[in-house]
Amino acid sequence: MRTPRPFRLGTAALALGAVATLAACSSGDAADDSGDDAAGSSSSAPAAGPRLAVAYEGGILVLDGTSLETLADLPSEEFTRLNQAGDDRNVMVTVSDGFQVLDTGAGTTEEPELTDRLFEADTPGHVVRHAGKTVLYADGTSDTTIFDTADLAEADGLPEHETIEGVEAHHGVSVVLEDGTFLTTVGNADGRNGIVVQDASGAVFAQSDQCPGIHGEGTAQGEVVVFGCEDGALVYDDGEITKLAAPDQPYGRMGNAYVSETSPIVVGDYKTDPDAEGYLLQAVTLIDTEAKTLEVVDLPEGVGYTFRDVARGPGDLAYVLATDGSIHVLDPATGEITESFPVIEAWEGPVDWQDPHPAIVVSGDTGYVTEPATNEVHAVDLTTGEVLASTELEVTPNELAPAAG
Repeated sequence: MRTPRPFRLGTAALALGAVATLAACSSGDAADDSGDDAAGSSSSAPAAGPRLAVAYEGGILVLDGTSLETLADLPSEEFTRLNQAGDDRNVMVTVSDGFQVLDTGAGTTEEPELTDRLFEADTPGHVVRHAGKTVLYADGTSDTTIFDTADLAEADGLPEHETIEGVEAHHGVSVVLEDGTFLTTVGNADGRNGIVVQDASGAVFAQSDQCPGIHGEGTAQGEVVVFGCEDGALVYDDGEITKLAAPDQPYGRMGNAYVSETSPIVVGDYKTDPDAEGYLLQAVTLIDTEAKTLEVVDLPEGVGYTFRDVARGPGDLAYVLATDGSIHVLDPATGEITESFPVIEAWEGPVDWQDPHPAIVVSGDTGYVTEPATNEVHAVDLTTGEVLASTELEVTPNELAPAAG
């Protein structure tokens, strides 16, 4: 059980030093002093619209979100993860020392910049955006850093932030609700098993240890929060925690939640064999946070996906980029696939989860899709299935993060 939470406030920028000194920095793939980039962008001023960050081995590209023209090629570490900061402009980049701020310049004509602003973290992990807050979790300490999302773009250096110290280090996640309620996972080096819930003063008022292997979270309509377990899920709703059992026992794992804050239904991934090779999955979970039910829906034969291949989008629907190369539109209310849009060639699952493989992210009505086999990125109108734009890069795209501008 947690004691009332201590915190630290910070306002000054934390020095990162030259990007080139970071571990595993890029070499030949990065832009050189001539200004050339990985896709041959033009020298015209960037448009004041949406942008898309694309990670590759050793760097990050920033593309125009409409034309997919490359606006910047920024050197970084060999493998980075990209997370929306929540303000429609900035992206949090996980690097070895913490969370680095990438200013995409979305909504302006400014050039993208991988800034020297760094939220230091020991083994940076999940980034959560909710209720006007951005929440950063450090797996190496279980510390949680919280700041007002809107302050990120305006701050001179890092915005004022609160750090809630962890108890035992583990791969975890935290969520902050509108009234200051703080939910965080519980675990240690040997495993993870549940959550504790604190009020704004730091007092614990709810907890559960009934979630082995807890991983992933999502906040649905009405600030109902769902966490995945190896045997089902935990649902937090207005002070109460409910355990939902998976139909397969003792192992029916949900590890990632795909949510819309205007829908009571959470879509989760689903795995039944802990020893299965590879990362492809063939079923999804549908969690009704009002009825407190968990249902498993099998996808059509031959339709597989990974954790990078599900997103919520227009109409609160779920969009599954599958191994057959199509985006399958799943209605969470019925569990039925209502449409399928062919976009890329058929593909096979990755050997390691970090390996580049097709991914989808959504911004408004647009789905951005990677096709690593051809080094392409596509923009798709999710309401019609029309491919709006495509670009071939000189590097292999991995993770994506949109900035709506």
